[in-house]
Amino acid sequence: MAAPIERLILQSDWDQALRERNGKAWVSHKSSVPPCDYSELHGHGVSQDGLLYVTSKDEEFSVSNITKKSLLISFNGEQGSLSRKFVAPTITFSTIHTPKKQVVSIDTTPGGLGVSSDSEGKLKLWQTNTGEVRRNLEGHVGDVYTCQFFPSGIVVLSAGADMMVKVWSAETGACAATITGHKAAILGSDIIDRGRNIVTCSRDGTAKLWDVGQQACLYTFEEIGGDVNSCCTGIPANSIDLGTPSITRSDREIGTESKMLLLGCENGSLQGFGLESRDGSCFHITEHWETTTELTGSDCDPIYSISSDGENIFTSCRDGSIRKYSLRYIT
Repeated sequence: MAAPIERLILQSDWDQALRERNGKAWVSHKSSVPPCDYSELHGHGVSQDGLLYVTSKDEEFSVSNITKKSLLISFNGEQGSLSRKFVAPTITFSTIHTPKKQVVSIDTTPGGLGVSSDSEGKLKLWQTNTGEVRRNLEGHVGDVYTCQFFPSGIVVLSAGADMMVKVWSAETGACAATITGHKAAILGSDIIDRGRNIVTCSRDGTAKLWDVGQQACLYTFEEIGGDVNSCCTGIPANSIDLGTPSITRSDREIGTESKMLLLGCENGSLQGFGLESRDGSCFHITEHWETTTELTGSDCDPIYSISSDGENIFTSCRDGSIRKYSLRYIT
């Protein structure tokens, strides 16, 4: 018999709630074996260093390792024993996009710029320290499902429901190139090396390798079995056979050697292809990974995208907010 699945759940705005006078925040332990255990955390003020004084209403729950934006909750009861670290956002940007409009994609740079898109079709460039919107990148028709920076940090790639891939200057806001070829909405993208080539995936059931400079398709990965929701490229372990190229690649194809293309598909499969060889094999990820840390702030709203600038993690959420979490509280 499989071991019971356990989870600790903490009130999403616990950091704000516990800082209020006589502050309270609910906490619960849930297991696949009922019943669930519910309790409260009580706030008793803040130290000169900004640290919360927190206690638990019930002895089964305990609180430790408190920092300015994180705490560790442990449960020890009849239904199991579990510990979880909870991290609150250092900043919540709620005015970059219209409240309650889904922020579906986000990317950030170490240089202090962020780019994000929402369900209104807005594509925005903003400052990661203040949330100040620098530019509105206008030109897509309909929702923009994916956006990211090229490695230079001053060029943006975007794509969406209009089946167009666009390349933008972050400095001027001008659209430098528009690439077409997909037959349905583009749901994901990835940039290869410095960005002479990119990969996109679509509801048309394909993924495409592009030459950005000539706005030309170099190869189409087909027969994937339905909508392709996401894609990424990288160098896998040596144990994975990427296949041998059967055709001579174009001299416009740069940096595809030794790389794998991963496609996340609507049918539940994660498919891997040799990016250079075009060879593919289908496999499913079924491993159960244990969670040790949770990023709080979203009240039951899903997170659609995540990015890091090396010092912080940024999330985009269905509630229209972008949340910034400092890595020093997470690691």
